[in-house]
Amino acid sequence: MPVGTNASVKAMRYDDLEELGVNLILSNTYHLYLRPGREVIAAAGGLHAFMGWPHNILTDSGGYQIFSLSSFRTVEDEGVWFRSHIDGSSHRLGPRDVIDVQAVLGSDVMMPLDECTAPGIDRPNAEQAVRRTSSWLGESALQWRALRDGVRAPGLLFGIMQGNFYQDLRSRSAAEIAELDLPGYAIGGLSVGEDFNQFRDFLHFSAALLPESKPKYLMGIGTPAYILEAVEAGIDLFDCVYPTRTARNAQVLTRDGPLALRNEKFRTDNGPIDAECRCYTCRRHTRSYLRHLFKAREIQAAVLATCHNLAFIQQLVEDIRGAIKRDAFAGFKRSFLSRYDSAKR
Repeated sequence: MPVGTNASVKAMRYDDLEELGVNLILSNTYHLYLRPGREVIAAAGGLHAFMGWPHNILTDSGGYQIFSLSSFRTVEDEGVWFRSHIDGSSHRLGPRDVIDVQAVLGSDVMMPLDECTAPGIDRPNAEQAVRRTSSWLGESALQWRALRDGVRAPGLLFGIMQGNFYQDLRSRSAAEIAELDLPGYAIGGLSVGEDFNQFRDFLHFSAALLPESKPKYLMGIGTPAYILEAVEAGIDLFDCVYPTRTARNAQVLTRDGPLALRNEKFRTDNGPIDAECRCYTCRRHTRSYLRHLFKAREIQAAVLATCHNLAFIQQLVEDIRGAIKRDAFAGFKRSFLSRYDSAKR
């Protein structure tokens, strides 16, 4: 999923996303709750109408953003009290509140409030986070079902697994959220600063604990290596700002590894970003031209680079699907990463 935190995928028009085959984007409840506010979005007829996006929207609860506020929030069993990063105003969101907000947004997939913990946290705090996450999910599920059975039919609710880097806590969290028999499940608390080996081990361990018949969503990953590892573990959905944020900083993705377009060696390089890519940017423009745009600080630089990076990730996912259908995923993964990582050697 491309990330559209503030109801916009940065530097992309929606018809360009549609041309790439994107039909699901992520927006953030925390940010939209604070600005423009749910009353503005409700007056527009919901988030789809407000932003002019006719396809699917998944909204994160904003829990991760709230917990990243550090000294500007207080966490209790009833919910989270926090100060807005925009104007310092005080707010409270509980597990039922985030469902109500996302129902107003008209989210197709909604995420509950959860407590995300940093790597290296001690066991008592990790255990408390699991307890709260499960308790909050129970409250969120009750509110979701009440709305679903009433007039305001909401989208699908996914549960979120936590447990930090303790296997028994991951197992406990998976069992508790699976009991609620929700439409899908997410793995939280990974790719939060741990090394790749630890990420990989806990990813495979965690994914295997979730119901086989339900969609699995790994939150916050988007590099090729992490995507391939996630698919191997059985993950169906993932999101990350990586492709769009790096594009705005002049880093573009190729099958031979990422390129930093501001480098002097691209000043007279009149080849496309990636000779095997058929996106608009690669069909029409050169590395030399893009380097010039970045050096000149032209807005078009971010637009063209973002279009390419999202097209690259979309094509990677399509290639993965093809490899799975051919029962050739393992070989595809090895071949892709061997070439992609060759620039590091």
